This record gives sequence, structure tokens and C-alpha cells, in this order.
Amino acid sequence: MNASPPLPVRALGDTGLHVTELGFGAASLGNAHRAVADDAARDAVSAALAAGIRYFDTAPFYGRGLSERRLGDALRGQDDGALVLSTKVGRLLVPDAASGRGGEVDGFVSPMPFRVAYDYSRDGIFRSFEASLHRLGLDRIDMLFVHDIGRWSRGAAHDAGWAQLTRGGGFDALVSLREQGAIRAFGLGVNEVEICLEAIDAAPLDVLLLANRFTLLEQTPLDALFPACAARGIAVIAGAPYNSGILASGTQGPGTPFYDYAPAPADIVARVRRIEAVAEAWGIPLAAAALQFPLTHPCVASVLPGVANPRRLAQTLDLYRTPIPPAFWQTLIAEGLIRADAFAEDARTIA
Repeated sequence: MNASPPLPVRALGDTGLHVTELGFGAASLGNAHRAVADDAARDAVSAALAAGIRYFDTAPFYGRGLSERRLGDALRGQDDGALVLSTKVGRLLVPDAASGRGGEVDGFVSPMPFRVAYDYSRDGIFRSFEASLHRLGLDRIDMLFVHDIGRWSRGAAHDAGWAQLTRGGGFDALVSLREQGAIRAFGLGVNEVEICLEAIDAAPLDVLLLANRFTLLEQTPLDALFPACAARGIAVIAGAPYNSGILASGTQGPGTPFYDYAPAPADIVARVRRIEAVAEAWGIPLAAAALQFPLTHPCVASVLPGVANPRRLAQTLDLYRTPIPPAFWQTLIAEGLIRADAFAEDARTIA
């Protein structure tokens, strides 16, 4: 494989790791909402490597292990020294003959024959880490994210999981893995700001993978979370930059636009229409603005869209490379559509 040089990279806090500004979200490789052929999954990863992407993220939850297996198969033997890989902990996969028989389960089509057992305890973290290494078939994992802890994801079950992390040794296990050199960094992979703030006070986190919350539609992390991250040297990876789809599809196409994994409410649709109008006036694709916006803040090390196949990857790279003049962002600020404090001079790009 003749790979291009890595894309521009940013320091991941104080970990010594560097991630490409554009990462590869591998949930789609677990058949998220639609089936992806094995060869298409492998080709997507190969095309990403060839394009210079060096940061890849997956999770046991994505297709009940399918995403990890496919990503590991595609990455094996391709490491050029710059590759950074993250996966997640908090869910163990238990063999279950009733699973994997077709249909959609938890948003994934035809998942592997396992059921999920939540476990954020010390033993659960160690077991999840070892199982991920085996599914990936790789000799290392750079980062581990505690997956979907918090009341937004877990509801009434959050308190029990939080107790496992804080009093049951879950966070201690992650610290131990980092101290042993088994991983380079750990943090949370979540959809809410509040649990990030709680976790920062509970454990020595390195990084946060925050989905849906720092986008063209929402900048609430600017109030408390990003200042706390800057003060403690914690990096942020901005996941789901399209807010579950509406910032990619817009409001003018066929079908129902989605926001936060559900049909978008009227006020969100109205706000996106206003952003669309500005983007159209400037001749900038809405999805390009959505993809590039999180990178405007110095706390953000990488933006992580989902990629399912080489065609989608090519579209994503085009959006990432679309020139966007500063005056475009200033227009959105002037119209009250984004916050001015999302921007800073120093984006910490090092290469």
C-alpha cells in the first residue's frame, strides 16, 4: 500500500500521542443501521490509510464485536508508527445463540452472536481490554474510553455503573493499564457534558470523546467543560459532528432529518435552515462547515465522523479540504448562530 503522508496532526493533551485532525469512526463497520460488506469495510480503512488518516476509533458495542474484528483485520501489518487506535470499555460481550439472527439490534444490522453485559468494575475493565485485543488481533490499543456512562445514556442504571467506576476499581484499572504502558491514555466516550465534568473530578483523565455536543448546533462545552479541560491538559475528540445526520443531510432533502439519534424537533430544523441559508450564500456545503467547525477550538484534537466505505471516505475528505474563509464564521456569529468563543488563534497543529 502506497500511503500518503499523515494529515495534519494535533497533540493529544500531555499524553505524547498525536492524532490526525480527521479521524475514522468505525461504528459503520459494525453495520450501523445498514449492512456493510466485508470488502467494503476493508477498502474503506485502506483508503483512509492511503489518504493519510492515522486515528481510528471503534468499540465492542459496534456490531457486538464486528467493528473491532473488521478494523483489526484491515489495520494489521499497516502500522507506520503514526497510527493511533482507540476502543472502549464498559460493555462485555457474552455468547448468546439468540443474537445475531438478522434484523437490527441497538442500531446495528445482523450483529455478532453476543449479548451485552454492562460492567464498569475493575475486573470488567481488564476483561474488556483483553477481549478487544483478541478481537482486533493487534498487539496494542493506544486509548480506552469508558463507553456510555452517564444519565443521558444509562438513565436509572447510571448510579450503579458510576459506583463500579469510582468505588469498584474501574478507574483504578484504567490508571493501572496506563502506568503499565498497556495503553497511553484513557477517558470517557459519551454524549453528555455533565458526566465529563464529574469524571474529571473523579479520575486523572487524559482525553474525552464527546459526541454531538460541540457542533454547529451546540456549543455548551464552552461554558465549563472546555475551560476545565484546558486547565488540566485534557484533550477532546469531537465525535458525531453532523449531530446524527441533520448537519450532513440538511433540511431540504427527502426523508426525516435526524438529531441526537431521533427525528429532529422543529426548533432544531429551523435553526439548521438558518445555517443552511448562510452556507448557501457563501457557496459552502453545510456538511463541510459541520465537519470543520469543531477544529476551530484549541481543546479539540480531532474530529471523528463515521465512515462506511471508500465513497463516503472520499466525500468526507472533500468536505475536510473545502476552503472556508474566516468571514463565513463571522457571519454565523453575527447572526447568533454560533458562539464567538468557539474560536482561538492557536489550533496546536504541529505537522
